[in-house]
Amino acid sequence: MQTLIIAEAGVNHNGSIELAKQLIEAAANAGADFVKFQTFKAGSLVSKAAKKAEYQQKNMPNVDNSQYAMLKKLEISEAMHHELIAHCKQCGIHFLSTGFDNESIDFLDSLNIPFFKIPSGEITNKPYLKHIAGKSKPVIMSTGMANIEEVKAAYNVLIENGLKKEQISILHCNTEYPTPFEDVNLKAMEHIRKELGVKTGYSDHTNGIEVPVAAVALGATVIEKHFTLDRNLPGPDHKASLEPGELKAMVQAIRNIEKAVSGSGLKEPSNSELKNKDIARKSIVTAKTILKGETFTEENLTVKRPGNGISPMLWDEIIGQKAKRDFQEDVLIEL
Repeated sequence: MQTLIIAEAGVNHNGSIELAKQLIEAAANAGADFVKFQTFKAGSLVSKAAKKAEYQQKNMPNVDNSQYAMLKKLEISEAMHHELIAHCKQCGIHFLSTGFDNESIDFLDSLNIPFFKIPSGEITNKPYLKHIAGKSKPVIMSTGMANIEEVKAAYNVLIENGLKKEQISILHCNTEYPTPFEDVNLKAMEHIRKELGVKTGYSDHTNGIEVPVAAVALGATVIEKHFTLDRNLPGPDHKASLEPGELKAMVQAIRNIEKAVSGSGLKEPSNSELKNKDIARKSIVTAKTILKGETFTEENLTVKRPGNGISPMLWDEIIGQKAKRDFQEDVLIEL
């Protein structure tokens, strides 16, 4: 099954419809399956007294410390949503957005998005989880900052409110921007998979593309990755995002890894390498002229390419036998 690749534009549009459209174009050019934004009303998401996260303060040092003020500038209006969906269709990529409250979920549902993406911060929001489950659409849920019991609790809310296991994918995630490599803990995907029996994936916040590619090799069915047009743009998430060329390289690397792990799992030669078998392997050949009736010895035999003669694995059986005809030096022997 092909990995679902979500290019996370998030709030990297900086409130600009033109920048958002350029992000859509970059995601489509990279070959991602979905480009994802964020749907929220700042007043419903945070209190006016909420402070920005440490990484947000670091990335936006010259503005005030209000999370509300930051998010207010990053809202996407309903009209903008329709415009972005139309642009996605023109570019040949699917539109997606994360809703952060029930009103946003209702609006996204009215736009006929194919599934809901639950962000890490909402997996302890029971009313929100129940509301999403009531829509009966597939769900992809990120699990940053959560332990396995919290993941199970969120999963159970979804199941108890009408979703089927087959409709749920759970993404391992680390909510630090950027995530230190030593904190990635990719094997947690397998832990989630064993505990809940669901499809698992990975939402990545590390620098570079190595970790999401490795996640696919370990069985991720969904990859989500932030991207931007330019890491030097002002805003909370640009610095921990891929630039367009890197996003394209990640998508291509994932597609290559999908092919690499799609084999039978049996150790056997592939069709592409069979033609090289005789060229790379060796056979038993004469080290000197051998006359009919002479005994094959370790002094008059050696091992050389090509491999279309008697295998050197039969060396012990050949030594001591007698030549049935004359052999010139440096030729394959026959019995």
